[in-house]
Amino acid sequence: MNFSKLLYGIILTILPVTELRIGMPLAISYGIENNIPLFLIFLLIVLINIITVFFIFFLLDSVHSRLLYFNAYKKGFDFYLKRLQKRIDKFKERYNKLGFLALIFLVCIPLPGTGAWTGSMVSWVLGLNRKKSILAISIGVIIAGILVFFGTLGFIHLFY
Repeated sequence: MNFSKLLYGIILTILPVTELRIGMPLAISYGIENNIPLFLIFLLIVLINIITVFFIFFLLDSVHSRLLYFNAYKKGFDFYLKRLQKRIDKFKERYNKLGFLALIFLVCIPLPGTGAWTGSMVSWVLGLNRKKSILAISIGVIIAGILVFFGTLGFIHLFY
């Protein structure tokens, strides 16, 4: 068994731009090639994406303030925050109407610029309740995982 495809899928699941929308198809491909139950692949990738949320909050809470002393980090963080600003503004409007459902919706759309990283950043920037945010982000990750899972397997064609 060559674990490299699965390892790449896991790494892509952890990264902010790709997350599970890119990592899961790669991991599913590995599972199909090696006769691994796809439900286990699904659970693995979704759990890794959810665990990443705790890492993101830890990074933002404790490491971020120390890293701001480094110019490269500060520029990168400012750039990322600027890119998120429009989403943050839209999210504030939706959040006032929908509450934590807005955070679920933000995370569950499996497109670039959405997902656990964006949901965590928005929650952190707005100072939302941490436990409720983690729950909403986790639900969003599960929904996104289901969408990507079925999309990857080609079940999306059943609806056309």
